Amino acid sequence: VQLQASGGGLVQAGGSLRLSCAASGRAASTYALGWFRQAPGKEREFLASVNWNGGRTLYADSVKGRFTISRGNAKTTVYLQMNSPKPEDTAVYYCAADRLPFRSGSQDRGEYEIWGQGTLVTVSS
Repeated sequence: VQLQASGGGLVQAGGSLRLSCAASGRAASTYALGWFRQAPGKEREFLASVNWNGGRTLYADSVKGRFTISRGNAKTTVYLQMNSPKPEDTAVYYCAADRLPFRSGSQDRGEYEIWGQGTLVTVSS
């Protein structure tokens, strides 16, 4: 599986932005996918995950109610809809694929084996 993230850029606080991550490769649609982010000087943190068929989601408390994760109809694209972003959401955002297929998703970074290249999101105040 390979992952290609896109959609980052500059957004005003209170606005909205949607990130996309396209998964390609054999059986890409069978893996849970997650979004993480890393701000300068900080560790990479979990944001949200969606299970392999799109039916179950997990969210970090820091983004719950503001960000929404979803999978496209073909299950090979994952989106992160960012509503009402704040300046503290500024970071490089990464998508990641579970290390095993047909699982429900996890907040544990160690459960993800494949990572996209990252896309920078800058939220201005």
